[in-house]
Amino acid sequence: MNNLDKGKALFPDRASGILLHITSLPGPYGIGELGPSSIAPFLDFLEEAGQGYWQFLPLGPTSRVHGHSPYMSSSAFAGNPLFVSTELLVEQGLLEPGDVADLPGFSEYQVLFGPVVEFKKKVLEKAFSRFKRLGGQEREGLQGFRESSPWLRDYALFQALKQRFGQRPWYRWPRELATRVPEALSRAEAELEEEVLFHEFVQYLFQVHWQGLRAEAKARGIRLIGDIPIYVGLDSADVWANQECFHIDPETLRPTYVAGVPPDYFSKTGQLWGNPIYRWKVKGRVNEALYTWWRRRFERLSGLVDVVRIDHFRGFEAYWRVPAREKTAVRGRWVKGPGRGFFARMAGALQGLGLMAEDLGVITPEVVALRDSLGLPGMKVLQFAFDSDEKNPYLPHNFETTNCVVYTGTHDNDTTLGWYMDPGVRPESKARARRYANSDGTRIHWDFIRMAYSSVAALAVIPIQDVLGFGSDCRMNRPSTREGNWTWRLSPRFLALDTARALREEARFYARLPRNRRPGGEGKS
Repeated sequence: MNNLDKGKALFPDRASGILLHITSLPGPYGIGELGPSSIAPFLDFLEEAGQGYWQFLPLGPTSRVHGHSPYMSSSAFAGNPLFVSTELLVEQGLLEPGDVADLPGFSEYQVLFGPVVEFKKKVLEKAFSRFKRLGGQEREGLQGFRESSPWLRDYALFQALKQRFGQRPWYRWPRELATRVPEALSRAEAELEEEVLFHEFVQYLFQVHWQGLRAEAKARGIRLIGDIPIYVGLDSADVWANQECFHIDPETLRPTYVAGVPPDYFSKTGQLWGNPIYRWKVKGRVNEALYTWWRRRFERLSGLVDVVRIDHFRGFEAYWRVPAREKTAVRGRWVKGPGRGFFARMAGALQGLGLMAEDLGVITPEVVALRDSLGLPGMKVLQFAFDSDEKNPYLPHNFETTNCVVYTGTHDNDTTLGWYMDPGVRPESKARARRYANSDGTRIHWDFIRMAYSSVAALAVIPIQDVLGFGSDCRMNRPSTREGNWTWRLSPRFLALDTARALREEARFYARLPRNRRPGGEGKS
């Protein structure tokens, strides 16, 4: 559904969901994959727990250079090759069971990206070799995927060229390729035909395996919430193939301005993300090339998820622009964004895709007005609720509307138990949380879950770490740091039936069970 139409609520019924990224799923291959051993146990848990939504982080390819952050991808359209299911490759006949008989020493509790990347590279190359020999149905499927994916050609050539030039960023390639001289691109495509085909093939596999996940979730009545970062990485197929859409110096091929946010809760010097800034206008007129790119981006997401969270939504009203020479985000300034007119131009591409706004951070009345004029649910984070007074907007009694999504914390927060145990959090804040929950704090994570579930928010989303009462060692990300993030994994032994049923009882008590599962209030045995 599209909730931009006036009067349509994205979440018409009270509901609840779980936040867990694909990388964190259980399974034997070192990282969450799109196959049965990863997907089935978690979907079973969601169904048993009476959850109607599964939220995850962006799905794009990641890299060692950026610490495998899903928010700094090489493509806004492609899927992460690490998610391709090893099991399903065997089922498809693209691998022999013996090809995956000897696994490296993967961790059940952490993604060891080095061994995982090396293993998946070998697996995908073997599958590609077999694909070239066998062809058949998979070859026909790939051709259909090519025809329906206008982004695929540039992405595959980008990856092939990255490989040719030792993973150097595109702006350090030979200039005729960096600036996309047509004759140079044609020669490169001919010379790298095999490599280009490989990357197209991997994206086709991701598509097939993802559609299997989506069908399985739909069969269980679980809707998928994706995440769209407002910006893309500089060293990405998107910037290379669409340089006219960004503030890029035509001589140096480097950004003139970069993105970030001013000093905030997470950082005293702000966050300098380094992403290039969009050229929303060219010579005073709307940049049609940029708007076309955004339409294709939304169309791509509508084929993958049911709802998308727009990360850094406030950037559409005004964005923090930092001169590229700066070392921190302190010396940036606010610049007016494209506003409501952008979403009006996206209407056709948003059919079938629900939108919600990440509206955290420095939020002005103008941002609120834009969000509300579009009817988008915003976010409420309970860990932010206890650091001031009774007027704090994140306290449930101050939620001004049901059209919002409440979280105990997000992927950028500590776990709730970690927050409570953190000596850096003021004792007064912890005391306020205990008083608000009428609790002694011994099960603070469940106190926060009940606060979220009992609120008027239409949707309550809980990180799985908070359901399980895990501490700071299970945190997903520490903003403004590069090392040790995005590695946490969920061991299958923690997806216990008694935990699922306890969560289901809370969902039932606070009227958040999916409508088609409410009668009797029982899960499957």
